[in-house]
Amino acid sequence: MPDRSEGRTPEQPRALRIERRVSEYAEGSCLISTGRTRVLCTATVERGVPGWRKGSGEGWVTAEYSMLPRATHSRNQRERKQVGGRTQEIQRLIGRSLRSCVDMAAMGEWTVTIDCDVLQADGGTRTASITGGAVALYDACQWIAAKGTASPFREFVAAMSAGVVGGALLLDLDYQEDSAAEVDLNLVMRESGGIIEVQGTGERSDFSPEQLAGLVALTGGGIRGLLRAQREAVGG
Repeated sequence: MPDRSEGRTPEQPRALRIERRVSEYAEGSCLISTGRTRVLCTATVERGVPGWRKGSGEGWVTAEYSMLPRATHSRNQRERKQVGGRTQEIQRLIGRSLRSCVDMAAMGEWTVTIDCDVLQADGGTRTASITGGAVALYDACQWIAAKGTASPFREFVAAMSAGVVGGALLLDLDYQEDSAAEVDLNLVMRESGGIIEVQGTGERSDFSPEQLAGLVALTGGGIRGLLRAQREAVGG
């Protein structure tokens, strides 16, 4: 089995820190740190919904994702004019995941945009964005509720990665592990236990149904810890 950062065991996630309400101006915000990965998540609430949703009485939640130029070891170019395919795919994943947190009918015609900006990347930026974005969304829903309705927030979602590295199943991969992984998997799960999305890829080889089941079980256990941390962050 390969040596892990911080001397972690195979089933041990990286150190987690969730800092709530870190932005003075956003209706909801969260700075999440998982190991050396740090993502700032801000939620903006605006009256109205996209044109195709007008008149439905239902709200909308969407997400944007970006990585700061020096979030990585070498400088990345900013995506100024056109968002790349990888970024689009991550944004859609975050948006799909966070929409499952909210009762759109109870929300009314408000739009919440979750901006996820990676300050430092060491693996798991998309999963950290989902976990931190849900906390920012919770506070945004509290802001909407203060306008005279019940909060449309239903339950948290969280996400974590796992993989096969050197033949071993490991939870919560950092960049070094992710770049060496034979198999990489991301799991998004609701607080009530349902799975929103599984993204699994054989990077260097195929993998067996037994390995898939093991990775899902391993990641699900880690996510339950994240869900508890989210609840603690918002005061239970």
